[in-house]
Amino acid sequence: MSNHPNRSRRKDAPGRTPEPSEIIAARNNAGLTQSEAAALVHSNLRAWQRWEAGDTRMHPAIFELFRLKT
Repeated sequence: MSNHPNRSRRKDAPGRTPEPSEIIAARNNAGLTQSEAAALVHSNLRAWQRWEAGDTRMHPAIFELFRLKT
């Protein structure tokens, strides 16, 4: 499955899993706290913290939803 879009390291790959630094930057640019950002995508604070820490990967659809809403 090497050609799966989520496996790509290209920054412009469609449906690519965001890097923790991208998640943090997007939240900061929107001027939101972690709690506010989590609520915006119908998640909880702990999940958002794990995404920003790089402990778990954020699904591309959640990141897209966040970007659309902000």
